[in-house]
Amino acid sequence: METGVEPLVNDGFAGEPAKRALGYIQSQREKGKNVVGIYCGYAPMEVIRAAGAVPAVLCAFANKTIEVAETVLPANLCPLIKSSYGFIKTDTCPFYSISEVVIAETTCDGKKKMFELISHIKPTYVMDLPQLPDEKEALDNWTVMIKKLKGFLETTFDRKIDDRDVEQEIKETNIKNKLMNKVFDFAALTPTPLSWVELYDLTYLAQAATTKDMIVLLNDCVAKLEKRVAEGIYHGKKDSPRVLVTGCPVGGDATKVFKIIEEAGAVIVTLDSCTGMKPFASLIAENTPDPYAAVARRYLDLPCSCMTPNNRRLTELDKMIERFKPDVVIDVVLHACHSYNIESHRVKEYVTSKHHLPFLKIETDYSQSDTGQIRTRVEALLEILPQK
Repeated sequence: METGVEPLVNDGFAGEPAKRALGYIQSQREKGKNVVGIYCGYAPMEVIRAAGAVPAVLCAFANKTIEVAETVLPANLCPLIKSSYGFIKTDTCPFYSISEVVIAETTCDGKKKMFELISHIKPTYVMDLPQLPDEKEALDNWTVMIKKLKGFLETTFDRKIDDRDVEQEIKETNIKNKLMNKVFDFAALTPTPLSWVELYDLTYLAQAATTKDMIVLLNDCVAKLEKRVAEGIYHGKKDSPRVLVTGCPVGGDATKVFKIIEEAGAVIVTLDSCTGMKPFASLIAENTPDPYAAVARRYLDLPCSCMTPNNRRLTELDKMIERFKPDVVIDVVLHACHSYNIESHRVKEYVTSKHHLPFLKIETDYSQSDTGQIRTRVEALLEILPQK
């Protein structure tokens, strides 16, 4: 991006995405809102916000806390889980400190056992996530879990959650998601007028900000992007290779992969993960007889590798590839994330055979020890692309 270009997000909270989100959450807490810590994209935001609370995405992406975590957890565990536990064990996650309760979901075995280790520190409500999403029982059971969460929040915060407030949050989520997709439409342009940093910043802040505040911010972002396009401002070069990144949630120290891709001369136009565009891909049914069931259906449609069969990930990839026209697909898999690692084989076959795109799987953790190897593999991948 050219120097002097107006920042896409300029809301008064300076710094990296996490610092920006923390500043926002603290400002909401000062207004009397409760704070609910969350770990995963399956946390039903609409119910949390209907309770008058602000969600806080808990720390999970730093290498610095892993050594402490390994005094309790096995070394061959996913770095996201070890980092999460290390932050709590060292009391260094500000989001966890200001959260009054934590909502957790049984997405994987490592996480749910880690939740047992932290549940005595502050109230931790574990939701049993069904993992056969296409079964009728899955929708029924997840709806029950969400209604139980409603009761937990009501009891904890001594506040009644009105179904009409949940319905209103559903409608506002849909407005927000439509605006997020307007922003994503700019990423689909060739050349693209925004960077992966800006995409990541927006998706991170959107998890914390109230929907109304986010709608205001996104309208401003759309106006700025329209101005960039009109002035011919774009990111990278006009002929930069376009990369779709899929796979595990990536943030903090793991964004080293994004930086390497960009330094190699490519532009990332799609962040296909639950720390990227995935939470904003679809809408929630409005004005249904049961708003909790509507929320449940939308979250069960998230194509995480914990689901089986996870055919929806491939159909969503179809849409992403058609929309963003990538030249290559890079699958980022965290060490010991077995579900994403196994699924990568099927994703590779699908991407290479159906879409005839080059594919690269990168297995990594939060350390910097493999940056040279990753750089070599990314550069080699980009070198085989035909010249535009």
